[in-house]
Order: sequence, then structure tokens, then C-alpha cells
Amino acid sequence: MDIKKNVETVTEEIKQACERSGRNSSDVTVIAVTKYVSIERAKKAVDAGITHLGENRSEGLQEKFDAMGSEAKWHFIGSLQSRKVKDVIDTITTIHSLDRLSLAKEIHKRAKQKISCFVQVNVSGEESKHGLSPDEVLSFIERLSNYDNILVEGLMTMAPHTEDEERLRSTFRHLREIKEEVERKGWDHAPCHGLSMGMSNDYQIAIEEGATHVRIGSKLVGREDQ
Repeated sequence: MDIKKNVETVTEEIKQACERSGRNSSDVTVIAVTKYVSIERAKKAVDAGITHLGENRSEGLQEKFDAMGSEAKWHFIGSLQSRKVKDVIDTITTIHSLDRLSLAKEIHKRAKQKISCFVQVNVSGEESKHGLSPDEVLSFIERLSNYDNILVEGLMTMAPHTEDEERLRSTFRHLREIKEEVERKGWDHAPCHGLSMGMSNDYQIAIEEGATHVRIGSKLVGREDQ
């Protein structure tokens, strides 16, 4: 797999998506999802210019961090159990899956400094997905003001796995509208300028709808577990 070529392709597609939506490609952060690949392949992504890596298991994160350290900025993108917070809190820069107060409490307790968090929202309402329902978001984020070590950087969602472009757009658009509601509150603990949405199959649509962080795995680094 030619990861350098993959990075060039994704970079160009992001540029085009931004041009179509009147945005600057520098406002989009690419997170290479490395949970299904080896340390060696993760290093190749960094060598090709990717500086943000995402893992969804504490064990996988620790293994790669031990080998690569500060070569990359580390994002935790999976559902995070409260008991696992202590294992990742000194490693990651951002958590993309904050969805309950018990987790917020543990992050606040374990963090030595403010941790950027995306609040996970289950916009599509699918039972298989984690996250708050859209109507829970404002009250949840308001209550996060009690936890000084949490900074709400934005919102995150996972769209349905579908070819239906309008359904995808509707999901991403709804998250953006909720984000704008939070922004209007002007909360110091929740500037909420970010949108973590879009993966390998739909990131161009997500960017057109306002994504600031896209989580791309197979299209960048492939999979080595198959």
C-alpha cells in the first residue's frame, strides 16, 4: 500500500471539497485512524505528513505511543470506559467520545491539564451507535461547566453507513446546527467550534457540511487485520 499516494489523494479531495463549499482546507484536520494497522504503517502515515493519529482502544493507543511518542498528536476516537481513562489521559490530546457525566467526572479527576473533548451525539438515532440524543446536548454541555479540566472543543457524530447522500448530509447538517446552538450560548468551557464527522466513505460530504476534523482509516492506511 502506497500511503504517501493515499495522503496526496485525500489531501486533494479535501481541497476540492473545501473549494466547493467556500472553505479553507487548512481548517480541516485529518486524523488517520490506525486501530487496524501496525506501528510500522502508522509511522509511514506520519512520514507522509499526517500529524494526527486516532485509536479506539487504550491498549492499541499505548502500544503505538510507546513506539512513536510525540511524533504524532493522539486522539481517542472510540467509546471510552471510565475505568480506562487513567490509561490514556496522559497520552491523548483530544477525546472524541464524551457522552456521559460519569466519564466527564473521571476525565476531570485524572487530567493534569485541560483536555479537549468532543461531545458525541447520536444524530441518526441508531441503536448500534453511542452518544447523546440531539435534545440532550445543551443541558449536558451546560453541566460540564462543573469540570474545570474539560474543554468542549466541539461535537462528534458517526453517520449511518449508507449510499444515500441526502441522508448523510442531513445527519451532518443537523450536528452543525446543534453546534451553532452551543456556540451561541457563549460558554467559556464550551467554545464548541469543532465538528468531528466524516470517515473514509463520506468525508468529502462531511467537509461540505462543515466538518473540521475527519477520521479516515481505510482510505489512508488500509487495514491489516483482514
